[in-house]
Amino acid sequence: MIIKNVSLETVCGITSKLPENIHPEVAFAGKSNVGKSSLINGLMNRKSLARTSSQPGKTQTINYYNINDEIYFVDLPGYGYAQANEHVKAQWGKMIEDYLHKSKQLKLVFLLIDIRHAPSENDRIMYDWIRRNGYDPIIIATKLDKINRSQIQKQVKLIRTTLQAGADTQIVPYSAQTKQGREEIYEILDGILAAEDPAQE
Repeated sequence: MIIKNVSLETVCGITSKLPENIHPEVAFAGKSNVGKSSLINGLMNRKSLARTSSQPGKTQTINYYNINDEIYFVDLPGYGYAQANEHVKAQWGKMIEDYLHKSKQLKLVFLLIDIRHAPSENDRIMYDWIRRNGYDPIIIATKLDKINRSQIQKQVKLIRTTLQAGADTQIVPYSAQTKQGREEIYEILDGILAAEDPAQE
């Protein structure tokens, strides 16, 4: 996938109506501080179009990035931020659930999980939620540069076991620093575009 142009096209708050896009959408879900903005910026080859925040839990909107006028990256609100109050957490949950349930163009969900730790209870809930809505998420195991190479397989197995994910669930280790894993993600995105437009195959 070659990124030619990107733009933040739509921002949806809690009361906003979801846009009726004509291009396929891929969504990015993950808890606060897992490196979601860094991943999206890395994929878009932009330093800071997706806003990274020193205050976790600050993204309270669904952000649609138009990529090459052919696909959307949809940045979902980060979940699991301990200091957000219960009302705010419930609103974030409803936004994510509404999106998964109502988007007509959603083709794939990337679920980001920190490779250094076992998935949290919130991660497990989100994984099950995505599956219940009919999607088979691809796990992006972030912060790859924070562990030794010898630990990678052990940590990937820990993620798979904790989520009770089958062998068919793809797990892609990713580093925002070195961009390791990016080409693999591009191949997945190319597959989505090829499925939408058979002429590209």
